[in-house]
Amino acid sequence: MKVGIIADSHDNLPMIKKALAIFHSRMAECIVHAGDFIAPFAVKELLQFPGPLYGVFGNNDGEKEGIRKIWQEVAVGPSVFEIGGKRILVAHSKDDAAPAEIEKADVFIYAHSHKPEVTREDTLVINPGECGGWLSGRCTVALLVL
Repeated sequence: MKVGIIADSHDNLPMIKKALAIFHSRMAECIVHAGDFIAPFAVKELLQFPGPLYGVFGNNDGEKEGIRKIWQEVAVGPSVFEIGGKRILVAHSKDDAAPAEIEKADVFIYAHSHKPEVTREDTLVINPGECGGWLSGRCTVALLVL
């Protein structure tokens, strides 16, 4: 199973569309968003993906009520999602999750720093960087093959 991972899209619709095209071309079956969508119109674009969308709110998601109206499943992180038989812990910031929570997960996905990172200890840790590209000028996402 392939999982598209995205975060910190910050209302950048052209980059969200590009990320969705990448996930589609790589045959991702679902998407995990680690927060900072910002507004409902950005979430509407993400919901165009034909598979499930999993995700948590970030610290800059100012229109939470509007987002929740169109996407009731959005979680307040940290939150665990069972995807492809794996326990995937998702939080917006690395500091939002306790070390014990991270240890129990097969995969820990976080964001907030806008810096891509992949590390492997007992748990695979992934930060997809920033889809929006506002801080670094680089628009990045990740693809996880379970």
